[in-house]
Amino acid sequence: MNIDFTGQQVWVTGAGKGIGYYTALAFHEAGATVTGFDLAFPLAGYPFATETLNVADAEQVSAVTQRLLSEAPRLDVLVNAAGILRMGVTDELALKDWQDTFAVNVGGAFNMFRATMKRFREQRTGAVITVASDAAHTPRTGMSAYGASKAALKSLALTVGLELAPFGVRCNLVSPGSTDTDMQRTLWTTPDAERNRIKGFPEQFKMGIPLGKIARPQEIASTIAFLASQHASHITLQDIVIDGGSTLGA
Repeated sequence: MNIDFTGQQVWVTGAGKGIGYYTALAFHEAGATVTGFDLAFPLAGYPFATETLNVADAEQVSAVTQRLLSEAPRLDVLVNAAGILRMGVTDELALKDWQDTFAVNVGGAFNMFRATMKRFREQRTGAVITVASDAAHTPRTGMSAYGASKAALKSLALTVGLELAPFGVRCNLVSPGSTDTDMQRTLWTTPDAERNRIKGFPEQFKMGIPLGKIARPQEIASTIAFLASQHASHITLQDIVIDGGSTLGA
């Protein structure tokens, strides 16, 4: 399947590393003009344009996006991939961790939606893909902030999809399971951690992974690119769970 984004403008939040980086890279390699947003860009080099941005800061988001839209008025694809993980049993979780998780995971997408929806309506075309999580589908102990924020993000993204559908703009989500990123590796504290995740953690109500492997960020990125492409021209308001079967379709 040939996916070509030549001549299209694509924005990706959380593009400094992980799923966001590989998503921005996939669009770049498919010919798009890509702008990646993040708090930091720690890799040696980026083949796409980068903008340092705190998506949780509404004023900063407004200023940066208005400047970019004045320079290049068209926006074809927006990918909300910025996110953070704060772990802890609910009654032991620091209030700031709860607030920061929602500020980034939900508030960041909200700020990007507010900054771009008018432009999408005016164009009457475009695609938005938001990265949620399989944790939005199945609760896990110690992940109340992350799971709740991703569930709220799913509802927000679908509501925006309903609001933009009459204007020909498609809005979908992907919900990755365990994926080989820096965020995932913070949870791996022993040499056999990856194998154990594949087997599952019944005490945390985490199913194993039937496919027998951890996802690679490129696998998530390729699904995002498909959803943004004309091959998915009649797909909107969907949440594609990419977890190797660990949520059993929940």
